[in-house]
This record gives sequence, C-alpha cells and structure tokens, in this order.
Amino acid sequence: DSVTSIGEAAFSDCNSLESIAIPDSVTNISNHTFVSCSNLTSITILGSVTNIGNCAFYECTNLTSITIPDSVTSIGNLAFYKCENLKDVTIPDSVTDIGEYAFKGTKWLSEYPDDFVVLKNGILIAYKGKDSVISIPDSVTSICNRVFAKCNSLTSVTIPDSVTSISDSAFESCSNLTSVTIPNSVTSIGKRAFLECRSLTSIVIPDSVISIGDNAI
Repeated sequence: DSVTSIGEAAFSDCNSLESIAIPDSVTNISNHTFVSCSNLTSITILGSVTNIGNCAFYECTNLTSITIPDSVTSIGNLAFYKCENLKDVTIPDSVTDIGEYAFKGTKWLSEYPDDFVVLKNGILIAYKGKDSVISIPDSVTSICNRVFAKCNSLTSVTIPDSVTSISDSAFESCSNLTSVTIPNSVTSIGKRAFLECRSLTSIVIPDSVISIGDNAI
C-alpha cells in the first residue's frame, strides 16, 4: 500500500494480465499504463485515485465493465478508447474533466440510447447524431472536448442557457456550420472551439464570456 502512482506504460502490452486491483494508496493512474492489455477483464479501482491518464486503458479489448470511484475528477484523452467490449460504465458526479474520445469505440457509447451522451452532472461527452440543425439539451452544463468536431452535417446549433463552458475543439472543423447561438450563461470558450468552421460568417460572443482560448475562432 506504499505505492501512490503507477508510472507511464507500466503494464502496457501485458497480454497475460487478466485482473488488477488498484490499492487505496494510489492517487494517479498515469498515461498509457494498461495500453493493449488484451486479456484484462477485471479492474478494481479503490477510492483514492483522482486522475486516470491519457490512453490509460487504451485498447483493452476484453474489458467489459468499469466502475470509476467518487474520488476521480479527471479522465484523460482516449482513456478507454477502442475497449470494444466495454459495455457497463459508471462515471460519478465527481468527474468534471473528460478528455477527447475517452470512450470512443466502446459498446457503452455505441449502444447509448440517445444521440446526446450526457453525464448526470451535465457534461456532454459525445454526440452520435447526424442532424443538420440541433438544440443541445437543457440538462447540459458543459460541452466536452471535440464533441462536435468534424460534424460536417451540422449547419445550426442552439446552446441552452444551462451551459457555462465550451471546451477545446468542441466544434472544430464543422465545415458547414453557419449559425450558432451562445447564451449569456457561457463564461469560457476553449482553444480551437470553432476553428476551421469556414461557413460560420459571424458569431456573437456575450459579455458573460471571460475566457477565450487560443485560436478559438
């Protein structure tokens, strides 16, 4: 129990690893820790981990379920990417930061019953639809990284006044987006949020916005 952090790529490509219990003493699961552990089926994460790093469980193809404890606040980019059999996922309200494509390529995401994948705490982590005109649900408080990136079908989007932040690259390269309504509730717009939206001829940024990232538009 003296271990507090698991280093980068510590168990990557350990194809004989079938189960692991991460003890209470560990507070950080680093980047690429369990990449391509293709026979890993069971993970127990006890309640001290606060961060799950980028690509931490990337391509763990036999992993079927994951319960993330209430201690976790951040899940990195591609953390569970291509975990193709991952069907049961529990994400607590404590998680406020989810990196891009964290759950892309999982059964959980592909079988999610709604086009808008919204966590209980209001974070929109994915959009699966193909509509040209959309209204983001009122339950959303934050739009995650790259949720709508390269949605070339999208022409118009209405953001509800429940949303306070638009994260990095949220609408990047939506080449046909011509209209977006940003409400007065939004206080921050991330880097590259509307970069390469070449059909977007005008955008009104409300006075409520106090932070705009580099190359946002």
